Amino acid sequence: MTRDEAPPQEDAAPRLNLDAPEKRRILNRLKRLEGQVRGLQRMIEEERACHEILTLLAGVRSALDATGDAVLAGYLERCQADLREGRADVEEVMQAVRLARGRTP
Repeated sequence: MTRDEAPPQEDAAPRLNLDAPEKRRILNRLKRLEGQVRGLQRMIEEERACHEILTLLAGVRSALDATGDAVLAGYLERCQADLREGRADVEEVMQAVRLARGRTP
């Protein structure tokens, strides 16, 4: 294994396996979020009005939650089959839902 290679994954946690259009949509959302966060940094540097900053913060939070929902939906779609076939347990699914809601397990 070279320095640039990731170490092999030891756990059997499901990988994100999205179709190409959904992956592109999620990546585009994250790029927009990146731009919004940079905008927030500029607003702080420029000492903009609190209401403007809070409005953008609320938008960023909402967009991040929507992105998490999209990732969670993909996970749950795969998990339905895994649960039916006995390859996943409910606690694993609940842990993913808690993570998507911003709660640590």
